[in-house]
Amino acid sequence: MEEEEEAIGYLDKVLEDEDDSEPGTPTSPGSPFSASEKGEREAGKGLEMRKLVLSGFLASEEIYINQLEALLLPMKPLKATATTSQPVLTLQQIETIFYKIQDIYEIHKEFYDSLCPKVQQWDSNVTMGHLFQKLASQLGVYKAFVDNYKIALETAEKCSQSNYQFQKISEELKVKGPKDSKESHTSVTMEALLYKPIDRVTRSTLVLHDLLKHTPADHPDYPLLQDALRISQNFLSSINEDIDPRRTAVTTPKGETRQLVKDGFLVELSEGSRKLRHVFLFTDVLLCAKLKKTAVGKHQQYDCKWYVPLADLVFPSPEESEHCPQVHVIPDHELEDMKMKISAIKSEVQKEKANKGQSRAIERLKKKMFENEFWLLLNSPAIPFRIHNRNGKSYLFLLSSDYERSEWREAIQKLQKKDLQAFVLSSVELQVLTGSCFKLRTVHNIPVTSNKDDDESPGLYGFLHVIVHSAKGFKQSANLYCTLEVDSFGYFVSKAKTRVFRDTTEPQWNEEFEIELEGSQSLRILCYEKCYDKTKLNKDNNEIVDKIMGKGQIQLDPQAVQTKNWHMDVIEMNGIKVEFSMKFTSRDMSLKRTPSKKQTGVFGVKISVVTKRERSKVPYIVRQCIEEVEKRGIEEVGIYRISGVATDIQALKAVFDANNKDILVMLSDMDINAIAGTLKLYFRELPEPLLTDRLYPAFMEGIALSDPAAKENCMMHLLRSLPDPNLITFLFLLEHLKRVAEKEPINKMSLHNLATVFGPTLLRPSEGESKGHLTLASDIWSHDVMAQVQVLLYYLQHPPISFTELKRNTLYFSTDV
Repeated sequence: MEEEEEAIGYLDKVLEDEDDSEPGTPTSPGSPFSASEKGEREAGKGLEMRKLVLSGFLASEEIYINQLEALLLPMKPLKATATTSQPVLTLQQIETIFYKIQDIYEIHKEFYDSLCPKVQQWDSNVTMGHLFQKLASQLGVYKAFVDNYKIALETAEKCSQSNYQFQKISEELKVKGPKDSKESHTSVTMEALLYKPIDRVTRSTLVLHDLLKHTPADHPDYPLLQDALRISQNFLSSINEDIDPRRTAVTTPKGETRQLVKDGFLVELSEGSRKLRHVFLFTDVLLCAKLKKTAVGKHQQYDCKWYVPLADLVFPSPEESEHCPQVHVIPDHELEDMKMKISAIKSEVQKEKANKGQSRAIERLKKKMFENEFWLLLNSPAIPFRIHNRNGKSYLFLLSSDYERSEWREAIQKLQKKDLQAFVLSSVELQVLTGSCFKLRTVHNIPVTSNKDDDESPGLYGFLHVIVHSAKGFKQSANLYCTLEVDSFGYFVSKAKTRVFRDTTEPQWNEEFEIELEGSQSLRILCYEKCYDKTKLNKDNNEIVDKIMGKGQIQLDPQAVQTKNWHMDVIEMNGIKVEFSMKFTSRDMSLKRTPSKKQTGVFGVKISVVTKRERSKVPYIVRQCIEEVEKRGIEEVGIYRISGVATDIQALKAVFDANNKDILVMLSDMDINAIAGTLKLYFRELPEPLLTDRLYPAFMEGIALSDPAAKENCMMHLLRSLPDPNLITFLFLLEHLKRVAEKEPINKMSLHNLATVFGPTLLRPSEGESKGHLTLASDIWSHDVMAQVQVLLYYLQHPPISFTELKRNTLYFSTDV
């Protein structure tokens, strides 16, 4: 049973991220909090985290008590038969196998019963350090259990072999599920349950660490928890040597204890196909494994695919990487398609739950969602992480982020600084080491949302606005830039990049970006030194050769982020401090279109008003931006997808609104992504979307038609129903986007990519339409977005549409729109 491990694993991650910000950092000038207020907030947050840690631990304690109960259940009937003429086991054997289990059960039951009401009726002044201190003081019972553990296992094994009845009992012990769980019972082996008390001591010590981290030093619990932790750690170090009777296999060749440093799921490119592996980095060896398929209730195990002693592990240089096989990258539009499918399934699951649908139907949908998410997880990574064994074999992993790659590389290089020896593991040693992976692993779940609990945070959907201000702490001048990443569907995606600030130790970027969030929970900032050495550039293979100077990550806390004001923060990375601000706009807020107060400009003004004033068929801003993109941006990688700098976009907006004579000069000097961003902003700020509020429901119905002739008839009729300025502008934009997609081999922007960027901007439900939907904002939104993208894609894939032909052809279409 791994539920408690997963819960604690997730909580540990949250707590680590909480710890990233340095306590006592003076607030920056733009920060809304004074130092004392910030201190109070931090203390409050600490107490809230304390409750979270305790709730998680309490849930795992309930599971542990149920496991001990399950172990004790056969003890009484076995004892009853021991004195009969046909005993299953002798009294001596029963005493040996179940030694101290009853005592351990009573200790934990008392602890649970005392702690539970304190957590349920939570009060920030609650004290419970004495309960943990008492628990730690009773660890002597565990010492007795551990001393007997090896003989208990051997006795149980012998009894199983010689007695069929006992074998049946020990293979399937029924463990009660938690009170609020759907599962009433789970079958677990006796061997697995006998290991639980050993595992529990380590878990309790970890929780004490976390509690101390989030308990103010002046809280009455602090000294008690410190004392409990000291006792637990002393106890652990005294029994560590005795836990595994075959400990020779988990020591390094120099006789030191082999420890797990890092583990996680990585995609390996093996014989041309992508495989999901669980990779374990130990003190002296990197081991690549996959989970064995085992029967339900059996203890899961790993199969070792390969291992490399760190003494033999080397990283290839960029020059060597050029001769490595090319990485086949899945086109973006296929990844986007899959995201849309997953969002649609999520939406169906929510609807089924809301309508109290059959659990079988929900399970079927969840299975489909897992399959799709697993495909996305396998196929999205494209950044190569290569390692060589000095003895000739090479291995290639694909990661979705340079952040992960540098984490793995740094962790390995740090261990390689020690005096390591090469070695070969015997088959028994390898088997024991692989067996220890299951107990030691820190990452339990494949990172897909279908593995998350329903009540876990779904993350943020909407737009995150980030200003990267400046950085300091560099030892020498360099050419510096930052990239921003957010998590999306279980992996991280690079979303924005500042310009390179040349030859400086204190770059001042002051650049604003708008980043779309898809259930995101974290923001990462990476700081790079730009490499201008042409010999090292190897772009064809997705290799990033620029040097990472620092990297950091923060949690996107919905409460902290969802304010209308900018929130300023500092992220520390390797002695470098990057200052940034952010604010968040939810999906429903971004639907609001605010018409401009003044009718002299072009932004926020009806398209018919602008074209009439200009005496043009297509607004001047649309024509000029498109002309500039076609002149010098049509081959730009990610044109329209990569954000332009917000300050540049605002400057262009002001110039177009004022109808300034210097527009053309300014356009020719401006970064092309800012011009593309200005065009998108113009369409987004129209008082109503280009394809109109009135026709929105009809477009949604038209695209859902399955008969091709009916769909064609309907979709063309809808275009004909648009006001002339809207229709002419739409057809003008359509032809431009088709020309951009013709350059897909260079700019990586397919018709599908362009439809994903522009669809939700040109077609949006009116505010009234969307209000009723906002209960399931993220899911309904995802479903709507999918249809919006499909509408634009339909017209992009359609043969050229001429305005005059369209107006001349009056097809028979009776439905009133």
